[in-house]
Amino acid sequence: MKREEYIEQIFRLYSLVTVLSKKNGCEVIRLRHKKLGKDMVLHSLPDNAEIYKFLLNISCDNLPLIYDVIACDDGQIVLEEFIEGITVTQVLESGKYNFGGIKKVVSGICTALDILHGNGFVHRDIKPDNVIIGSDGRVVLIDFNTVRKAENIKDTVVMGTVGYASPEQLGVAECDARSDIYAIGVLINVMATGVHPSQKLAKGKVGRIVKKCTDINPDNRFNSVLALLKAL
Repeated sequence: MKREEYIEQIFRLYSLVTVLSKKNGCEVIRLRHKKLGKDMVLHSLPDNAEIYKFLLNISCDNLPLIYDVIACDDGQIVLEEFIEGITVTQVLESGKYNFGGIKKVVSGICTALDILHGNGFVHRDIKPDNVIIGSDGRVVLIDFNTVRKAENIKDTVVMGTVGYASPEQLGVAECDARSDIYAIGVLINVMATGVHPSQKLAKGKVGRIVKKCTDINPDNRFNSVLALLKAL
């Protein structure tokens, strides 16, 4: 079965709410059950992403629930929990974060990444758009389309978001969990100051943590997200 055929079948039970994103052959749409009124997210992917099969068996408040992963002739369909809330990007539109808010958000991200990193995965696209603050206060890391296994190979194309991507994601070195730590450092600084650390470094303890996270040499960064969280 092709992806389009599966989507046609699922529209018998669900209606389209909105297309969340559509790029590089990937489509993410929000659906609503016609009778129950419950929403979910459907990912239509041109390749079979190993990360979603892994997440199918994971239950963590800081990661979205994956309901099902369907292998198709031309890719993969993923059915994911819809999280009611706003992104960190949207929060920043109304002001900066205080230290307590930064710590809460980073704690959620690090908890999610500890699971991914512990199983050999690197997210590679930590940024404000990919962190949701649920209506219940839950911090959830989303968007796993750039996730890959850390297998000591250099990226041949730029992956991640400019400004948040580490130097090694530009193909100059091996990409591993410390690449995500670099992006968290940038995120912390943006939450604290509103800008990238190259423009203005946060003051005091937060600034020192950001500086260590974003060191050009991965060996000088925190060696794990838990070490980062402890420092914070």
